Amino acid sequence: MPFDLHDPGFVADPYPTFAAMREKAQVHAHPDLGVAVAVSHAAASEVLRSRSLGRIWHDATPVEQFTSFNLLHRNSLLENEPPTHTRLRRLVSAAFGRGHTERLRPWVDELAGRLVDDLKGGGDLLEKLAAPLPVEVIAELLGVPGADRSKLVPWSNAIVKMYEYGLPEESRRKAEEAASEFVAYLRDLAAQPAPGSLIEDLVAAHDGENLDQDELVATAVLFLMAGHEATVNVIGNGVVALMRNRDQWQRLVDDPPLLPTAAEELIRYDAPLQMFERTATEEVTIAGHTVRPGEKIAALLGAAARDPQVFDRPDTLDIGRSPNPHLGFGGGIHYCVGAPLARVEIMAALKALTTKMPDLRLDGEPERRPEFVIRGLRTLRVTG
Repeated sequence: MPFDLHDPGFVADPYPTFAAMREKAQVHAHPDLGVAVAVSHAAASEVLRSRSLGRIWHDATPVEQFTSFNLLHRNSLLENEPPTHTRLRRLVSAAFGRGHTERLRPWVDELAGRLVDDLKGGGDLLEKLAAPLPVEVIAELLGVPGADRSKLVPWSNAIVKMYEYGLPEESRRKAEEAASEFVAYLRDLAAQPAPGSLIEDLVAAHDGENLDQDELVATAVLFLMAGHEATVNVIGNGVVALMRNRDQWQRLVDDPPLLPTAAEELIRYDAPLQMFERTATEEVTIAGHTVRPGEKIAALLGAAARDPQVFDRPDTLDIGRSPNPHLGFGGGIHYCVGAPLARVEIMAALKALTTKMPDLRLDGEPERRPEFVIRGLRTLRVTG
């Protein structure tokens, strides 16, 4: 077995294992996961882009116990292939492309500044900055009233646990419960969307087409789960990386124009999403490994991001790294539609931290979450 998902040492630092695997082959079978895993950049990129591999949704079972969870995924942009995907992405991109990122940019900068002001004197950076920033941004984007925003993170956290392997039944039950509550809430929100919100634009027809209600709800949930989980963990993992590479932190403090390349490097260096699956729709060979129809293969994004064939000194944090062809936002037709907004959030957090807390330091050892697929921290106490 190439690696054990439940080995705390591997979860803490999977990159040496990935390097050893990459030395032997670009793709490995993983019997425990039931999927092959691509560990080189070339193989992972091919997994993400090949039209012989798709996102083929299989309902969580027993189906009658996961009505809402399955509804969210059956109707999701992420879990569909053309022609359904083509239609959904066109409508979602049209709505998202109506200036929402630029509309929110100054507001995101101001919000990050306020959150960092509250962090001065010390505290848990996840609790005070990394977690509230993206959820507030997504809530603002969707037009969620302030009084309801505290519900979003618990819903998201419960639902995304379903993407891990070997989940206890209680966690599965809580995921469906959260999905059910979220679906009901968004149906109400879509009935009276806030003016200027993404929900309002998603409700509106584009070229005579529009999303049905299930598709709209699934799209809103996808924005929260993908946008929140990824951004929290880029900021958290990234701050730890910068604190442990003090020269790079000081470089960013001294040279703010490096913010865009720093954001990309933090996504690459310690990927917030480590694994992304595809299913073969026809026989395909990836780096010499044959995947038959119905079989799965996964791109290990963290492994691809440390491939020395693509990245010079891949284990070195370099906030000026350019070019930086990481796969953190996916690739091919499923490339993340929210990537521009995620970049705005990450840069806003880094800008606020470097300008308001240039002497930032870790306050004790960060506590890592035990999950592998979504890589992040439980606590990140800082001072400065």
